[in-house]
Amino acid sequence: MSTLREQTIALAGVAQAARIVDQISKTGSYPLEFLESSVNSLFVFDLEHAEDIFKGLPGVRLGLQNLCALLVNQRDMEQRDAVRYFFNVLHLERRFAADEQLREVVRSRLEHASFRAEHFAGNVGDVCHSVSGIYQDTFSKLPQRIKIMGSAQHLENNQNADIVRSLLLAGIRSAYLWRQLGGRRWKLVMQRKAMLKSAQELSRGLGLV
Repeated sequence: MSTLREQTIALAGVAQAARIVDQISKTGSYPLEFLESSVNSLFVFDLEHAEDIFKGLPGVRLGLQNLCALLVNQRDMEQRDAVRYFFNVLHLERRFAADEQLREVVRSRLEHASFRAEHFAGNVGDVCHSVSGIYQDTFSKLPQRIKIMGSAQHLENNQNADIVRSLLLAGIRSAYLWRQLGGRRWKLVMQRKAMLKSAQELSRGLGLV
């Protein structure tokens, strides 16, 4: 299995989380299929391939689509905030990777929350409420927090806030997987064209391009 292919899928998970955060913060709506795929990825602790955390490649289809767009043009004004969230998540993941205690706390809390996730299967709102608390108790306390831009009406909605925090944690999880697969920020710059080609090939396999 190509390492670049695996890295691309993991990075698409970051792009998917960033895209949905941008959408819900501005419109209050979200694609349920991909929200569930991203949030449920938090409860996949053992995997053989990167797509396993999304229960298959279709679960990260939105992320692949947006990763392609990001790699083609990072200065697209329509995607400006989503691109910022994408790189903010990669930055937070670096803090996560360097802090063993933080990793242990998050892992333990997610394992506990996975039982609730099974109980609330089909109700992503309840799952996000549980996961949101993990983010608030850990990453929200770090000095470098991610500032979300959007409509106050949507951001002040408690359920939307829970979803946003859950997606940011899902993005960090995907970014950490990307790092485990050998991904690095400098490599992303050096391998941008190769990564774009890989994302386009995966998207083509899903009938997106």
